[in-house]
Amino acid sequence: MNVDSTGDPPAVPGSQWYDADAGPIVRPYAVTGGRTKPGPSNVRFDLIALVVVDDDPPGRAEESLLGPEHRALLTLCRAETQSVAELAADADLPVGVVRVLLGDLLEAGFVKVSRPVPPAQLPDERILREVIDGLRAL
Repeated sequence: MNVDSTGDPPAVPGSQWYDADAGPIVRPYAVTGGRTKPGPSNVRFDLIALVVVDDDPPGRAEESLLGPEHRALLTLCRAETQSVAELAADADLPVGVVRVLLGDLLEAGFVKVSRPVPPAQLPDERILREVIDGLRAL
């Protein structure tokens, strides 16, 4: 094998597809261990589902066993309640990866998730307008 003056093999044109300053690149399937579904219960995390740290989470010893991405999500959730979409953006991870990681955290008892209200259960806009009009009339 040929080497250049630095002792490295010569670069193959097109083989360097990322910037050296970008740091290590980890594929999403490596972060989730190849999983694409959040846990054995197949919980579905809507983009607007709100995630909070559980009131009685497992101890620090259990948390130290988590991966760095899990701990990053926990840190974000401790700062404030966030939606799944916000967590993905703040952690700079794909939404699918965040869903799998949140499934792990949910099953381990670190977080709680509140589901969004289904549109059928939301109050009718007409009723809300009538309430507003009635309050203005007072």
